[in-house]
Amino acid sequence: MSGAVASGPRVEGRDRREAAIGRRARQAALVVAGWLAFLGFWTYASNNLVNPFILPTPAKVLDEMWTIVSTGELFEHFQWSLMKTFVGFGLAVAIGLPIGMLMGTSRWWRAYFHMPVTIAGNIPGITYAVLALVIFGISLEGPILAVALISMPYIAINVAAGLDGIDRGLLQMSHAFGRSGRDILRHVLIPTVIPFVFAGVRLSFALAWKVEAITEVFGSSNGIGYMIRHSYDQFSVAGILAWMFFFVIFIVLMERFVLQAAERRLFRWRPAEVTS
Repeated sequence: MSGAVASGPRVEGRDRREAAIGRRARQAALVVAGWLAFLGFWTYASNNLVNPFILPTPAKVLDEMWTIVSTGELFEHFQWSLMKTFVGFGLAVAIGLPIGMLMGTSRWWRAYFHMPVTIAGNIPGITYAVLALVIFGISLEGPILAVALISMPYIAINVAAGLDGIDRGLLQMSHAFGRSGRDILRHVLIPTVIPFVFAGVRLSFALAWKVEAITEVFGSSNGIGYMIRHSYDQFSVAGILAWMFFFVIFIVLMERFVLQAAERRLFRWRPAEVTS
């Protein structure tokens, strides 16, 4: 009897693992099928619908990507783009975080910052790119400024929303039960604010990366955007597509292995989702 009872949970756990493996396999098959369909249509269009010079085949673009990697250009220009993005994003966090905290804790500061932050968040990214080019010309400072300007409003708004969403009744109850300020900060404030902060960082970083590349297209002597412009000047559509795909690959890897991993770690206190 005890053996039968013990085998029940093991069988149920094995069934769940097999079901999860089956779901992942089906998802992977759909992803592969989607990419194969995309590459197939691309090849057909390049050979039959348009001039191959205008739309190079996937093989031509892949060959160009291999050339970029083998010559060392990929690492050289990616490191410049990453450096400018992270510096500008760090500057945005340094400015947006305290502004968001002030907006979330004081009605006066919310009224003071609301209009400037809202306007800054609705200005198109290309405007910041052109503004940075006008102010700094071809330099490192231009992309950094554009990244900081496009990222700061989203960080400030999300931090303010997180602080504004704190349950005041829960705070009062915590004080009534004599919880220390450290416990309130750890178990009430941080769990409430962190999802908003993470959402702001996630969105603003994606925008920052794109605006940084746009700024490099207009005014830079290195980086991914600069190489896209260089390929354009050389009438190399394959080069443009190659650098674009490196850009896409980086975004996918960043999302999959950095942002999702950080999300799982930061929100591991949340109950696991139940999937059928």
